Amino acid sequence: MQNISGIRPGKRMGFAWGPGDILVYETQNKASGRRSCAFIHVVRKDEDIYSPILRKLFNESHHIFVGLQTIKDDLPSKSKKPQFVSISRNYRSVIRACMEELQQAAVSANDTDMATQYGNQVSILLAIELIWNLCEVLFIDAAPAGSLLLHLLDWVRLHKSDVDEKAKGVLQSDSPAEHRDYWDVVCVLSYVLQGRLEDTRKMLMKQAMLQPAAKSMYKLMDSLLSKMPFYNPGGTQTLTEFDVKWRNWHEEVDRYLKDNSFASNQHLEVICKILLGDEDVLLEHKELLSTWYYFLITRLLYCHPTVKPTELHYYAQSSMMMFLDSGVPEPLDSILLAAFEFDIHQVIKDCSIALNNWWFVAHLTDLLDHCKLLQSHNLHFGSNLREFLLLEYASGLFTHHSLWQCAVDYFDHCPEFGRVYLELQIERVPLDTERKALKVLRICEERQMSEQVRSICKIMAMRAVRNNRLGSALSWSIRAKDAAFATLISERFLQDYCAKGTFSDLDLIDNLGSTMLLSDRLTFLGKYREFHKLYGEKCFSDAAKLLLSLMTAKIAPQSFWMTLLTDALPLLEQKEVIFSAEQTYELMYCLEELTSSLITAASGSVIIYCRFHEDVEVTKVEMLRLALARNLASAIVKEGTMQT
Repeated sequence: MQNISGIRPGKRMGFAWGPGDILVYETQNKASGRRSCAFIHVVRKDEDIYSPILRKLFNESHHIFVGLQTIKDDLPSKSKKPQFVSISRNYRSVIRACMEELQQAAVSANDTDMATQYGNQVSILLAIELIWNLCEVLFIDAAPAGSLLLHLLDWVRLHKSDVDEKAKGVLQSDSPAEHRDYWDVVCVLSYVLQGRLEDTRKMLMKQAMLQPAAKSMYKLMDSLLSKMPFYNPGGTQTLTEFDVKWRNWHEEVDRYLKDNSFASNQHLEVICKILLGDEDVLLEHKELLSTWYYFLITRLLYCHPTVKPTELHYYAQSSMMMFLDSGVPEPLDSILLAAFEFDIHQVIKDCSIALNNWWFVAHLTDLLDHCKLLQSHNLHFGSNLREFLLLEYASGLFTHHSLWQCAVDYFDHCPEFGRVYLELQIERVPLDTERKALKVLRICEERQMSEQVRSICKIMAMRAVRNNRLGSALSWSIRAKDAAFATLISERFLQDYCAKGTFSDLDLIDNLGSTMLLSDRLTFLGKYREFHKLYGEKCFSDAAKLLLSLMTAKIAPQSFWMTLLTDALPLLEQKEVIFSAEQTYELMYCLEELTSSLITAASGSVIIYCRFHEDVEVTKVEMLRLALARNLASAIVKEGTMQT
């Protein structure tokens, strides 16, 4: 159990779970009466997602994952296998690219702690790539006997790359054959143990030139090395024919060893014993082999080149026991052994425990599931293993400020619980900016998540109202189809108009279109703005009809009637009669209805128009009555003249 930095030993702790972090704090010790610490510590369960370099791993693998989901299930297995192998290699290339970048960062880091952190991340990625590569060989590519060993040799060579660096140092010296590492490089570490016999022959030729007396011995060894058969999967030779040829070669090597053909040269004799797969000789060079699985592949190369996949577990178990002796296997050893035993679920289980995040197990399990290798394994509590791991991985991504967008696609491809998880997680995304809110909203709208759409829009609308950004607030409420909130904001627009005499956000109001039908108050706001546009364009007759309809159809709130009647004054004072007699009567009726309601309200000590003083209201009413009387007289005269 690890200590948490900042928490004093022996102190009581309180904690609170978050979506991705844990808040930890010291609590008061009642027994001693001491006060608790004032600090709250944030403990992250997945630190890797905050690493800028590893973030590239998450982003790049996300694209590979999405591409994998497009492979159709109804395709024949033979046609899908090359695609799966290619995708597996793409995943590994991303891992290797991140490793190289981390190694460069570790070298250039000025801070020792950062260099150590980068080094640890490199070690983890090395182990991940090693495991993934082996799973690719055994499960995805599923090479048969003969080809299997060739793939395993490539696996060892890829992950034992320090050999070439050491050989380069030897070859660049003034006298390579006399270099202190010469025999280690040739005899054991690099070439013979890895089956790179052509490279071994080239290096031995350098030594033969320095020892003319032993030229025949070196020539004999060169002949044995050149004769060693390797299986060619694309050739015409069958596996049985290869096995016979290999056994004949093996017997020839054994005959020369027993004839003491190399007895006078210790190094060549050791090479001969390795070619025969002498386990005691191999174990004498344990430090140079470094790992039991390197020992396993060398042992198979020189003893069992036609090993079958079903036989691997036996050789793997015995190799680990022989190599480790009484030592305790590391977690990596157990994982690799489980892979050699073809126990896929144990590999995934051990990796889930040993590794510090869900990236590896989620992506590997997804790939293996597409290869139809996990169909029989379902969990007792609902989803299958693939979906469970993808859900855990994606949930971790949702705690990051940008990687949450990648997580959406992972949830989309979890058919059983993906949508439920997405609905829960999307609500936790902090809507820091309007741009981010629009991203979240688009995701929800694309997936018909109507409840989340309304929630996001309402949050943003409330925030806009608090910041007095009425246009933005109205836009969000319309998008949420929230009639009540749209009504509230429309009221604010009308109050602002009463206070300032002008509308803000004209572009929005002018382009409401059919959305104004969301609520009566929004409809009135849109129509009232339309009245002002008609008036500004000197379409007085149309403006008058619209103004009157707003009151007679009860679209306008009665509290706004005085403003509408006041807006009618300039039309009533025009030289040309705008309102007909009938329309004027309707305006008079509206004015009388308004004044009677004001008198009723005043008697009840209710103040409706706090903006206006009583004498101002009376003056307005008198002006309106006078203007209406004049217009009525003019309208009657005009209409009477037209009839005659």
